[in-house]
Amino acid sequence: MERIRRSWELVKSSWSVLRADKELLLYPVASGIVTFVAVALVFLVWFGSGGLDRWNDETLGILDLVLAFIFYFITSTVVVFFNSALIAAANIRLDGGDPTLSDGFRIALSHLPAILGWAAIAATIGLVLQALRERGGAAGAIVSLIGNMAWSLITFLVVPILVVEGVGPIEAIKRSASLLRKTWGEQIVGSFSIGLVVGLAFLALAVVGGIIVFALFSLVDVLGALALVALVAALVLLALIGSALSGIFNVALYRYAVGKDAGRFFADDVLAGAFRAK
Repeated sequence: MERIRRSWELVKSSWSVLRADKELLLYPVASGIVTFVAVALVFLVWFGSGGLDRWNDETLGILDLVLAFIFYFITSTVVVFFNSALIAAANIRLDGGDPTLSDGFRIALSHLPAILGWAAIAATIGLVLQALRERGGAAGAIVSLIGNMAWSLITFLVVPILVVEGVGPIEAIKRSASLLRKTWGEQIVGSFSIGLVVGLAFLALAVVGGIIVFALFSLVDVLGALALVALVAALVLLALIGSALSGIFNVALYRYAVGKDAGRFFADDVLAGAFRAK
C-alpha cells in the first residue's frame, strides 16, 4: 500500500506539470505514430525476405538477427528521441519557463549523436536479454529478468543526463549510476511506479468500459460500436498520458539527484522516497 500511495503522489505531481503544459502530450503521440510506421516498414522488409517461412521452418539466420537489431535500434531511437524532447520541454517548465513544442525538438536534435549512441547501446542490451530469455531456458529467463531490472535501474537517469548535461551515452550511463548511488545509496530498489497507477487505471477502465460496451451491443449495435471506439480512444489516451507522466517524473528526479530545485510541482520528500535501500 505504501508503494501505491507514493506512486499516486508522484502521479499527481507529474500531472500538475502536464496540466500546465498540455502540449507535452504531443511528444508521446508523435512517438507512437512514428514507431508504428517504422515497425511496419521493418516487418514488411522481414516478411518480403521470406522471414515468415524461415520462422515456420525454424531456420532463422543472420539476416533475421540483423533485422532484429535494426528493429530494436529504430524503435529505441524513436522512443529516446521523443522522450528527450519531452524531458527537455519539461525541464524548461520546471525552471519556471514556458516551453513550446519546438523547444523540445530543437534541444533533442542538438543531442542527436548522443541519442543515436544510446539507442544503439539500448538495442544491443535489449537483444541480448531477449536472446537469454528465449534460448537460455529457465536459468536464462531468470538472468534476463534480473539483468533487465538492474539495467533499468542503473540507466534510469540516462536520458535527462544526455539532454541536460550534453554528455555522450557511455558517460551518461556512468553518471546515472553514480547519481543513484550518491543520492539513494549503494543498494537501492524502486519504491514507486507511475506505471502501477496508470496500469490499475487502465485495467479499471478496460473492465468497466468493456461491460458498458457489451451492454450497449446487446441493445443497439450502433451504440455498442460507438462505445467500443470511445473505449479504445480512452485507453490509448491513458497510455499516452502515462508515457508523458513518466518522462516528466524522470527529469524531476534527475533535478533532485543533482541538487537542483524540482520546481513548485514536486515536494522533496516525495522525490527522496522514490528509491529506498534494499
